[in-house]
Amino acid sequence: MLVSEDTSLAADGNFGSRVRSAVFWRSGTQILAQIIAWGATLAVIRILDPNDYGIFAMTQVILVFLSFMNGYGLASSIIQAEKVEPIRIRQAFGMLLLLNGGIAILQILLAPVAADYYRQPIVEDLLRVQALIFLATPFMVLPEALMTRNLEFKKPAIINLISAIVGAVVALYFALNGHGVWTLIYAPLSIFWTRAICLVIAVKFYVWPSFNFKGAGAMFGFGATLLASHLFWTIQSQSDIFIAGRVLDPHELGLYAEALFLTTIFAAKFVPPLNEVAFPAYSRLQDDPKALSWSFLKAVRLILLISCPLYLGMSVTAGPLVATLFGPKWLEMAPFVSILALAMPVMTLQILFAPANNAVGKPQITARASFVGAILMPITFLIGLQWGAIGLAWGWVVAFPLLTLFTFFQSYQHIGISARQLGDAIWPGLSASIAMAAVVYAADQFLPDMIVYARFAILVAIGGISYVGLLWFLAKPTLHEILALVLRKKPPAPQPEKDLAESAS
Repeated sequence: MLVSEDTSLAADGNFGSRVRSAVFWRSGTQILAQIIAWGATLAVIRILDPNDYGIFAMTQVILVFLSFMNGYGLASSIIQAEKVEPIRIRQAFGMLLLLNGGIAILQILLAPVAADYYRQPIVEDLLRVQALIFLATPFMVLPEALMTRNLEFKKPAIINLISAIVGAVVALYFALNGHGVWTLIYAPLSIFWTRAICLVIAVKFYVWPSFNFKGAGAMFGFGATLLASHLFWTIQSQSDIFIAGRVLDPHELGLYAEALFLTTIFAAKFVPPLNEVAFPAYSRLQDDPKALSWSFLKAVRLILLISCPLYLGMSVTAGPLVATLFGPKWLEMAPFVSILALAMPVMTLQILFAPANNAVGKPQITARASFVGAILMPITFLIGLQWGAIGLAWGWVVAFPLLTLFTFFQSYQHIGISARQLGDAIWPGLSASIAMAAVVYAADQFLPDMIVYARFAILVAIGGISYVGLLWFLAKPTLHEILALVLRKKPPAPQPEKDLAESAS
């Protein structure tokens, strides 16, 4: 069993290099794993129909909603704590087994209710099989949390890569053999169970659970706060499908759901892994406010330098993008992509606040922001649905800036930043991206008719060249910072305070 030692990582002279190594392994293998997953996903999308994805989206609402109780907050308490005793690990394991076993039973009982609500009988069968995901959760959460606590990301990264390969093989097999929507059920199951088995073996997590929870109050309290936050986040992120699933037909719902999947790829797939590195790193810097705020602003600046051009470029090239990646039968989803992409840079920024707040012992801020989102987003979606699925898409554009403003006003004092500092961190990527999007849009209007793949490639090339050029003129120091990070250049002389602050880079 892996037991975390009570060490002061922030005082370790190698802390900065350990964080950079963690980012490299976590983000590097994440990119490779996502390339494999996307390759399989795009192949499957071309085989299946929007109707299949609409029905699958209905099941995901129930699955994700119940997942808020799966106990990930208990794992976060282990990461955040200064010292973790073996008994606490056994108690956390016992709690996770009870929670996830109960959730699996609850989902099986709710399956017929969900099928009646959506008027889709197959939803019942799909949900019963998906309950197996919860049984794998305890064997993933704790081993990964223990390694995360020590900034050990190499093994989990390799395991994620292995599970991505297994999931891709399973998805392609079932899609090619005509299993339809069941393909979207068996592939995630294979990924979860592969990760669980590999993590247990890698960590040698051969632990007897303890169901005596005496003395676990602090761990339970921290986990309960994050539990509430997760519940509210689930409501705000899943309310659109839940509300629209009863009104829209599966085809239109499938178009909207896949547009949302495409536009949230970066915010949902790349930012959370970086946050997993940022949380333990920020936690070690909580006694150094200047280093913490410097780290947070640097993380915002660098991540938005990627997300802003990605999403604004996606918005102005939605047609050729969808035709290239998804095929002609999905062209109806292009308007959804164009609108949703406008909201995603703001969503990315909002997500970045959570690990910093949690690390300074303020998970209630994340919970409050999620609570506001759980009210704001459903109301916006109910109003937007009056204009159909397009109205749902515009709901993201209207609601997320308001939610992010609320999150900032709740957080800035604790993180130690001002509105001016945050604006300065956002401006380089945002200003260059707006100008880049205008250049790409204009170029698209003047390009002659051609094969869609060639058109998309040309627009991407124009966008990339113009973005780098605009950064050179508008934010040259920031461009140099990116190049130094990519080339992994070392500073000319050691600067301990700066090394500590690089934790969020």
